[in-house]
Order: sequence, then structure tokens, then C-alpha cells
Amino acid sequence: MTETALKNGWKPRRFDEMAIIVNDRIDDPSKADLERYVGLEHLDSNSLKIRRWGSPSDVRATKLLFRSGDIIFGRRRVYQRKLAVADFDGICSAHAMVLRAKPEIALPEFLPFFMQSDLFMERAEEISVGSLSPTINWKTLAKQEFALPSLKEQRRIAEVLQASQTVGERLFQLHKRAIILLESLNEYVFSQFDCCDQIRDACDINATSLNNSQLSSSETWEYADLSSVEFPTGIGDLAEIRLSEAPSRARRIALNGDILVSTVRPNLRGHAIIRNRQKPLVASTGFAVLRPRKVEFGPIVYGMVLSTRFLRHCESRVAGTSYPAVRPRDVGDFPNPRLSLLSQAGLADAFLATVTSVEQSHARWRRFTDQFTKNLREVLLTS
Repeated sequence: MTETALKNGWKPRRFDEMAIIVNDRIDDPSKADLERYVGLEHLDSNSLKIRRWGSPSDVRATKLLFRSGDIIFGRRRVYQRKLAVADFDGICSAHAMVLRAKPEIALPEFLPFFMQSDLFMERAEEISVGSLSPTINWKTLAKQEFALPSLKEQRRIAEVLQASQTVGERLFQLHKRAIILLESLNEYVFSQFDCCDQIRDACDINATSLNNSQLSSSETWEYADLSSVEFPTGIGDLAEIRLSEAPSRARRIALNGDILVSTVRPNLRGHAIIRNRQKPLVASTGFAVLRPRKVEFGPIVYGMVLSTRFLRHCESRVAGTSYPAVRPRDVGDFPNPRLSLLSQAGLADAFLATVTSVEQSHARWRRFTDQFTKNLREVLLTS
């Protein structure tokens, strides 16, 4: 990189001139005098906002301490683009880096936007090592060189991108209202109809799995693991895996119309309904795959597993500490009204409309952040 090839005022900088890594370690999270734990599963792709978290008492092994204003960067599977700015103190996964801007070179309000850029993320992917879980290390990242604008220009860029982020947050709040509407519909159904059935009465659970012949083949499938699903709806970017090299948890076959219910840390409600996939995908055994026996049951079941009642049901059955989980049969035990009666009462259409509203509001939010804000960011950050 040469200075003559850069915009006026832009200069090449090593990343360790822009930021420091914070390596304050917490060996026993349960004794940490903090209330929030942030794992990679709590971070949304392409979003700087932390919207959910767990408790330090729920996790084991060494974690990292972060402070409000620090950047949490998922260094494992960088292609998922998990990067957020903390607005509270807490601990996070050791599969993340905790970074802090050096304000004399990179403004704290500017650096997170810069790290979201294609330039930074693509470089981070290039220097990651490993195949199944490519990971970036600080020593390699620290010596990478990037072009940075002056502090005055950084401030201007940050102001524009913060304004765009504010619009995105308002779209997200509309999405949350759609979720509240879905919760109200669930409560109406449970209060008006007898819960004489269970989910297993309307769905096949884990109906099909990859067989030995498939697992030894060179076929390439899309793979949904627990980190692929964002709360409360939506499957993010999926990695493609060769079946002969698939991780041991990549076993369940999922089709359009199937519902993925996260059985690991179900309190995160990392569930999704599969739509518009050209081919079957393979899902982690960390999901229970529900296959409704009638198409119209799909939106009802999906709406119900996103309900607070289902969350409480799972919490009453969860086992384990490091990876609290329920069993697929626990999912199947969930009591619910007879779905054929709900369909006859027109509630299948109500669930479909409400779930669609949740999905569409989510899509509008993601479209704004993933397209408009991203394009704006790339234009402003191109040196």
C-alpha cells in the first residue's frame, strides 16, 4: 500500500496502531462479580448491537472480561461477521477478541464501523487458520495494514453511519412489536382452547438423518448449526460442507416447511422455520427438527415454539451446566391445543399472517442493515 494511491488525508496503519487487545481473563465465571455473559451465539451477524446475553453462572472454563465501550469480535468463523460494541460490563466467550480503540489513531465511534467493512472482514477471513472452525489470532491481525482517514474525517463518517444505525434500530423496534403481537396470539389460543395434545401429535420429530452412504460421499450440503439461527426468526448465511468432512453433529436432514428447535440453551429461542431452500439442508443435532404432518400446521407450531410458554416448558426440563439442553422428546411433550381445531377456527390463517409479519419486519430490518447501511459504509470507507 502506498500513500500516493490513497485519498487525501488517508494513511496506512497497522491494526495494532488502531486498537489494543484486552486479555483480562476470568477463570471461574460463576464467581465473576458481573451479571451478563455474551457468547458468539448472542451476537447477530452484521449488527453492532448486543440484544441478548446469558448469565456467568451458566458457563464454565475461562472467559474474557469486557467493559462498556469495548468491541467484541468473534474471531472464530469470521465469515459470520459477528462483531458488537458493548454498552455494559460483562464476560464473553474466549472464541472472541475484546478490542479497545486507540483514540489518537482510530476514534472509538469509528473503529467498529471500519471493522464491519468488507475490506477488514475479507482480510480477517484470509488470515484465519483451520478448516471446520477457521480462527483468527491477534498476532497475525495486529500486523495487518489498512488505510485510515484523518480523525476529522473519521468523525464525519461515524456520524453518518450512526444516523443510519438509528434508522435500523427503529426498524428493529417495529420487528419487536410484531413479536409482541405473536405472543398475544399465543396467549389467546392457550386461554381459549384446552391443551389436550402435544407437539408430537402434529409433527414428526427428527424424521430423517444422513445415512452412512451419504456421510462417506463427496456431496456438498448447506449446514445449519446453532450459530446459524438468529433470534427470533431467520436463518443466516450457511456454510457449505462436504459430507465426508462433516462435523459429528451434522446429521439431521431438514426440508422446506420443517421447524428447527434449538435444544441447546433453549432460553435463547434460536428457532427457525425453513423456507425457500432449493435443496434439503443438514442441521446440527443441537436442533430438534419438527416436520408438521399438515402444511397448515407449520406456522402454528412455529408460533408456539417462539412463545413464552414453550420457553418455560424447556426451562423446566433443561439439564446440564456448560451446555444446558433439553431432549427432542421434551420438545415433543409440549402441551398445546389440537391444531386441527385451531385450523377450523381460522387460527391457522391468523398464525400465518402474524408469523409472516414477524418474518417480513425482520427482513426489512435486515435488508436495511445488510444492503443500505452496508453500501453506505463501503462507499464511505473506500480509500
